[in-house]
Amino acid sequence: MNYKLTEYSHSSGCGCKIAPDVLEKILHGKYTGLNDVRLLVGNDTKDDAAVYDMGDGNALISTVDFFMPIVDDAFSFGQIAAANAISDVYAMGGKPILATAILGWPVSKLPPELAGEVIIGAKEKCAEAGIALAGGHSIDSTEPLFGLSVNGILKKEHLKKNSGAKQGNLIYITKKIGSGILATALKRKVITLEFEKELLQELKKLNTIGATLGTKGYVTAITDVTGFGLLGHLIEMMDGANLSAEINYAAIPLMNGVNEYASKMIVPDNLYRNWNSYEKKVKLNSPESFFPLCDPQTNGGLLVSVDQKFQNEFESILKQNGLEEYAKPIGITKAASEFRVVVK
Repeated sequence: MNYKLTEYSHSSGCGCKIAPDVLEKILHGKYTGLNDVRLLVGNDTKDDAAVYDMGDGNALISTVDFFMPIVDDAFSFGQIAAANAISDVYAMGGKPILATAILGWPVSKLPPELAGEVIIGAKEKCAEAGIALAGGHSIDSTEPLFGLSVNGILKKEHLKKNSGAKQGNLIYITKKIGSGILATALKRKVITLEFEKELLQELKKLNTIGATLGTKGYVTAITDVTGFGLLGHLIEMMDGANLSAEINYAAIPLMNGVNEYASKMIVPDNLYRNWNSYEKKVKLNSPESFFPLCDPQTNGGLLVSVDQKFQNEFESILKQNGLEEYAKPIGITKAASEFRVVVK
C-alpha cells in the first residue's frame, strides 16, 4: 500500500506552530523557576534555542523541534524534520554536535516500517550535518509527528541572538520562501512535479552557513524563518532590537509556483492566523506580498542583519558557499517607528 503521510495529519510542517499571539499568552505566566546566571539565552526571549555558558569560553546550545508531515514520503519527512531542528543551532551561530529523536506514530493506522523510514531519513540528514542521531523517545499518537532535540556548541563571543540588530543594518535571507503555499498545493494534490521537486530541495537544505556567520562580528543578528512566516520572524527581530525594518518585496526570492497557487487561494489556513497576530505592526504597500510574507515556512532560510560597512565581505561569503542568488539585501533596519515592518 502506498501511504501518503499528509493524509494522516490535520496540519503540516511548521504550520503546526501555535499562533504568535496565543504563544505569548501561554508564556506570559509568572516565572517562578531557577534564575541561573549562566543561562545566556532562555525562555524570556524569542530566540531559536537556549544557550548555556559552560564557563570555559564555550557555550552549549540546546533546542527541540518537531511537527507533523509536510510531505507524503516518509524518508523525505525524516530528512526535512531533521534539517529543520538542526537549523536552530545554526541560527544561533553554532555548530551542532548531537541529536536525539522525538517520534509520535499512530501504530494502528500506519506500519512501523514507515516510521523506520522516517528515522533513516533523519539519520542521513544528521550525518550530512556531521552529527549522530544517538537515541530518542517514541509514543503511540493519533497523528504522525517527528523531530529532534539537538545540542550544539560555540565560542561565547560568537553567539548570535535574534535581537542584536543595529540601526542601518542590511537585512538578508538565505533561502526562497513559499514552502507553506506549495505544501498546501501538495496536500490538496494539485502541485506539479516540477514545483514539488523544488519544494523538496528547499525543505531539505541545511542552514550550515549559520556556523560560519557566527564567527563574523559584523553579523549582528540571526534567526531562521519558520512557522510565523518572514514577517513574523522579522518582527521578532525588530521587537528585540527596538527598531523597524523597511523591506523591498521585489528583492525577496520566491519559490516557483507561489504566485500561481496564491492567486487561486491555495494557501495554508495558518497564513491568516499569522497575519491576525501581527497585522498592527506591519504596513503593506505591496498588496501582492501578503500571502508570501505571511506564509508559514518549514526549515526556511536564515534572516541576517549585517553592518553595511561589511556588505561586500558578507556577500562574498555567501557566494563562496553557493548562495550567490541571496547575496543582495532585501531591506534595511531603521529607527523604531509606528510599524515594526514596512513593505515597499
